[in-house]
Amino acid sequence: MRVLTVGNHKGGCGKTTTATNMAAYLALNGKTVLLIDLDPQGAATLGLGIDKKTLDKQMYDVMRGGTALLDIARSTEIPGLDVAPCDLKLITIEHELDSQPGREFVLKERLEGLDNRYDYVVIDTPPNLSILTLNGLIACDVLIIPVQCEYYALEGVDQLQVTLSILKNRLGRDPKVRVVLTMFDARTKLSKEVAENVRDYFQEKVFATVIPRSIKLAEAPSHGKPIHLHAPDSSGALAYKSLTEEVLSDD
Repeated sequence: MRVLTVGNHKGGCGKTTTATNMAAYLALNGKTVLLIDLDPQGAATLGLGIDKKTLDKQMYDVMRGGTALLDIARSTEIPGLDVAPCDLKLITIEHELDSQPGREFVLKERLEGLDNRYDYVVIDTPPNLSILTLNGLIACDVLIIPVQCEYYALEGVDQLQVTLSILKNRLGRDPKVRVVLTMFDARTKLSKEVAENVRDYFQEKVFATVIPRSIKLAEAPSHGKPIHLHAPDSSGALAYKSLTEEVLSDD
């Protein structure tokens, strides 16, 4: 079972879009996938057609204890793709775990209960440094960092790098880091300059695939569908298909 966490301390970089569409394309490639929504905003939950009002048990219950991931996993219209959903209640877990020893390792322990039921676990994290984000970082084999091709592109990335250094030195966790360029607009000089700067900074860690700025990608979550169901021939769909092929070859 391979665990991929999608994270960046900066919001608006395509984090949830990347998590949901990569998970969907992994399933389309014949893999069994669990997408864990660890962001209390629940965007990944909504983006795959799960109504948050219908949640009985969710990630809050898993993180609190007494509920297994398999107990809350919900199937989607994509065969092989399940979602561990959440809503705003998950934000309260920050306070509940505050004094608990080993609170950063809770999700990693919960993943052990899956008994390798899935080929891949994809974790969508909040756009901040929190106990939930730390859990996502500690639990993963690979951290995928979306970086948008806009002003302040590396904002949040430096902080994330510091966090990873602390995880390695203090907690013995050293996930592989990969970077994906998002919201690329080939018509602008700025996008091209940012993409070049990011590749210079991260070198071979950057995926070859670049995710374009796309209205279809922005529309898809409002329909509760990943891009391959909303607009399968769009540039965004083709890009995430290509990215997922890179992820599969990266194992």
